[in-house]
Amino acid sequence: MTDTSTNENTHGLPWAGLLALAVAGFVTVLTETVPAGLLPQISNGLDVSQATAGQLVTVYAAGSMLAAIPLTALTRRWPRRPVLLVTILSVVAANAATAASPWFALTFTGRLIAGLGAGLQWAMIAGYAMRMVPEASKGRALAISMGGVPVALAVGVPVGTALGTSIGWRSTFAVMAVLGLVVTAWARAALPPSAAEAAHERVPVKRVLMQPGVAILMLTAFAFEVGHMNMYTYIASFLSSSGLQDRVDVVLLVFGIASITGLWLTGMLIDRHLRAVVLTTFAAFTAAMALLATLGSSPVTTFIAIAVWGTALGAAPTMLQAASARTVGSAMEIAQSMLVTMLNAGMAAGPLLGGALYAAQGTSPLPWTSLAVFAAVLALATATGRTAFPASTTTSDTPANSPAPQEQHADALAAPTSR
Repeated sequence: MTDTSTNENTHGLPWAGLLALAVAGFVTVLTETVPAGLLPQISNGLDVSQATAGQLVTVYAAGSMLAAIPLTALTRRWPRRPVLLVTILSVVAANAATAASPWFALTFTGRLIAGLGAGLQWAMIAGYAMRMVPEASKGRALAISMGGVPVALAVGVPVGTALGTSIGWRSTFAVMAVLGLVVTAWARAALPPSAAEAAHERVPVKRVLMQPGVAILMLTAFAFEVGHMNMYTYIASFLSSSGLQDRVDVVLLVFGIASITGLWLTGMLIDRHLRAVVLTTFAAFTAAMALLATLGSSPVTTFIAIAVWGTALGAAPTMLQAASARTVGSAMEIAQSMLVTMLNAGMAAGPLLGGALYAAQGTSPLPWTSLAVFAAVLALATATGRTAFPASTTTSDTPANSPAPQEQHADALAAPTSR
């Protein structure tokens, strides 16, 4: 794939384009999560139950999970910037429809379409960001482009909920639609053109999955999200054991700030120390769950565990995306689409697992279960993950199992050497 990006710019990062990607991600995550804080208002406005209104969150995530791989494969032959802009506009359309729709069915359909666009967008952002910079800066560029996610989770949802309370839920979605239009114009102006993949560069999806390390990476991504969501979904209920049930907002703020810190640290370290970042992150997840499992009745210990957990979460998506791109080289977007699918599958499975445990025994088994999951993930990454999680995101060699030279992009990340 050739493009006219700033790949050769060694004097600084293309901040305007990278921040445009970050804000696009911010709007997309906000669109996905804001309904969770506005369910009473939405259910009253559309004359449905809160349980039914909650399906607006579910259908968005389901659309992302189901669409990522097929839409990425389908659009590989099209220029990338227009495709990315369409994904942003799909989110704009969904928010506009939600703001104006008098019917739940119309709102539901709009959310489904936005979810489809979001799945494709997440598969594209990483590759677009890394094609804009030199090899040695790819990890940092990825961290910047993903910055909108923890910001949306940390401050976006509370602010969106507050706006919904003060100006109404429809106006909140209208504001997000306008913000999406602004981001679309920004991205159109700031992002360099990026050509479609040439026919000989399109590595089949099955072949991508069969590359060394990819299966381990996808299993790790799924398990990580299960371990996280198993606990995070029921964090408000779990906090009652430490007497913090009335300070959920403070706990989540600490979590969000820690996530932003984790993302910043990841951006500083990931290009040269990818494997170390991966192992440290999974060790931090494991330690946080161990603290919550054994000392979760202590408010001080709970806050420490939440901060460690949030820092690890800030690192996790970026390091998984960097490892994915590093592992598959020219098939970067297909691998990212697989990663999006596995993460969304884990996001669906984690609450189901936690819900079953919660219904049976309350919140006490939740941190122990997540501890077991993260310990297993850490062991897997340590013992067998060198092909999935190499030492760095840069390379000076070309492996024997990488795509043939004529199948590689001129600007792609090389696949790892078997170790």
